[in-house]
Amino acid sequence: MRKVQFQDIGRVSYGTAWDFQTELFTETVDLKLANRKHPDTAQETSDHFLFVEHPPVFTLGKSGKMEHLLVDQEQLEKDGFEFFPVNRGGDITYHGPGQIVGYPIIDLDHYFTDIHKYLRYLEEVIISTLADYGLKAGRSDGETGVWLDEGTPFARKMCAMGVKASRWTTMHGFALNVNADLGHFDYIVPCGISDKKVTSLHIELGREVDLQEVKDKIKFYFQKQFDCQFIPTRHPFK
Repeated sequence: MRKVQFQDIGRVSYGTAWDFQTELFTETVDLKLANRKHPDTAQETSDHFLFVEHPPVFTLGKSGKMEHLLVDQEQLEKDGFEFFPVNRGGDITYHGPGQIVGYPIIDLDHYFTDIHKYLRYLEEVIISTLADYGLKAGRSDGETGVWLDEGTPFARKMCAMGVKASRWTTMHGFALNVNADLGHFDYIVPCGISDKKVTSLHIELGREVDLQEVKDKIKFYFQKQFDCQFIPTRHPFK
């Protein structure tokens, strides 16, 4: 069973978390390249899983369109939002308090070398988590993420996903709305999809939800789905 170094970093700025992700990602990619050059002295790569919560921020993926940000930079700064163009797939999304963001930095050579399968596995982790709350979540054809009532006029997205992969090493991940302020999504066309809404677990359940409880469920289903074991690791921010 593959071991994954697990860290719950707590609330941290997007830029700081991105730098840390990049550091872990680069270490793995560089080691894989070195192992390829010198197989006689090859070393094992490490896998990581980070939980974070960000202050309000919008991020724009490589295939995103700036017109999906509906306010200008001056308005963002006035209202206390950051903005980052980033190197993941997908369009524009929001991160903020009350949202669980997960960043798996894993070497897919130890699992399977199929990025589409990887995304489906991530979706399945969230689908299973939401099922524990009595919600029947699912997928939308051609639209990565996890949805409720897909295929109906009431379709709404609860979890956005966007990843980067190089040398079969991943970074970025998913953002699950748990107690999120959905008003902040009014600043954007979420994920570039204008005809569907977003939702949050607390809205669907009609009550505030314990974030730690949801994290524990995600951890359980991630380990089950990927047949791995989380090993708690001290993070570098304390």
